Amino acid sequence: MSQVAKPIVGDESSEAVKRFRIEFSVQSLLACCAAISVFTTIGIVVVLVHGSVKFFELVSIWDFLTDTRWAPLSKKDPHFGVLPLACGTMLVAVGAALFAVPIGLATAVYLSEYAPRGLRNVVKPLLEILAGIPSVVYGFLAVMFVSPWIQSMAPQEGPFKASPSNALSAAIVVGIMILPMVVSLSEDVLRSVPRSLRDAAFALGSTKFEVIVRVLLPAALSGIVAAVLLAICRAIGETMAVALAAGNTPNLTLNPLERVQTMTAYIVQVSIGDSPVGSPQYYTIFAVAATLFVITMTMNVIAQWILSRMRERYE
Repeated sequence: MSQVAKPIVGDESSEAVKRFRIEFSVQSLLACCAAISVFTTIGIVVVLVHGSVKFFELVSIWDFLTDTRWAPLSKKDPHFGVLPLACGTMLVAVGAALFAVPIGLATAVYLSEYAPRGLRNVVKPLLEILAGIPSVVYGFLAVMFVSPWIQSMAPQEGPFKASPSNALSAAIVVGIMILPMVVSLSEDVLRSVPRSLRDAAFALGSTKFEVIVRVLLPAALSGIVAAVLLAICRAIGETMAVALAAGNTPNLTLNPLERVQTMTAYIVQVSIGDSPVGSPQYYTIFAVAATLFVITMTMNVIAQWILSRMRERYE
């Protein structure tokens, strides 16, 4: 018996070595992919920090954070206050969230709890197609239809007269862009709530609306908050649509009917210009990009903190 078993043991050993090599190769490949992601992020941070340090050697960080004018390309009287760009970015992002979150959440509740399966299987993919449309198309939509419509609805004179390009039109088209993200993620989160919670609420005599408001939405709140924050981060980083729709004019204002310029739109404007390398105008790209990076990273940290707190509450 032992003479017959020896070849079998050898085959098993060879098979084990082969499987070990395959597992090791797969593990090494995945580790390389992870390392590429990490080192790419580190490289971006290093480039941003290096360029920002060069910029702040030429311009005071106090002026950068407190000056209310942004005119770095002016040859007579340049100003480097980032507040107008930050205000324009927040105005468009908050406006987009105010447009997309109520509509997206209501749509997600309808698809999750009320819509027939056949209708849900048709409507949800159609909504997700919106995410694949290039952002320049949304910018064209804003220039050709949304801005003229806002101008026709706004007063023709006075402080509420709408500019041909304004923050509101940019917020609307960016809201349409992030709507599929809010709908898709929120609907997935609502459908992941355990069926037993619904059944228990129905067994206590609750109506469907009461189950949604008092059981489903609180249970799915952490995921919904994450979806909203991801959508806002997407809105903050949007470039082409806001560059076409918002007016590309640095303006420290809270009036959504006026022209504004976002951080991303300014980076595009200077990147395709002729600012000489080594000048303060050139290094503004890195300073503005680093500020944008800090804002989005702070929002992600806050989102993770909120999610951890909410998870603890429901465990």
